[in-house]
Formats: sequence, C-alpha cells, structure tokens
Amino acid sequence: MNTTVSDSTRLDSTTLADAAYDDRHRQLRLDFRDGSRYLYSGVAPDLYRALLSATSKGSFFNRYIRGHFHHAKLPHEN
Repeated sequence: MNTTVSDSTRLDSTTLADAAYDDRHRQLRLDFRDGSRYLYSGVAPDLYRALLSATSKGSFFNRYIRGHFHHAKLPHEN
C-alpha cells in the first residue's frame, strides 16, 4: 500500500507558513513563521482539510490542534 503524503501547502497565515499531511500515518507537519517545524500524530484527514479551509489558520490551530495531539519538534530543513 502506498503512503499518501500531501505536497507542502503554503498557508496564508501570520502564524503558520505551510502544512503537509500523511494520510496513511495520520500525521500533520506544520511549519511556523518563526522557522520551527512540528509533526502532530493522530490527526484525522478531515481536520487537515478544515485547517486548509479555515479563515484564520492560526486560530484554528490554537483551538483544534495545539494541545490536542502528540507532537514532536522537527529539525529545521535547509
């Protein structure tokens, strides 16, 4: 079975720079404007789609993702 990982999607947000989603592993990668990068585990695909369509990505993140999922800080990508 192939892993479906979305291409990185640029976000129109003052907090979030871009996002990518791994459907098979239900992992959401978020890149923040400050340069930090986090991987969130157990994120449902519909929550990822809702993030992409949210008017305020930062508010959506704070309300529905931050503090709700196990996460790990990833190294910066050059």
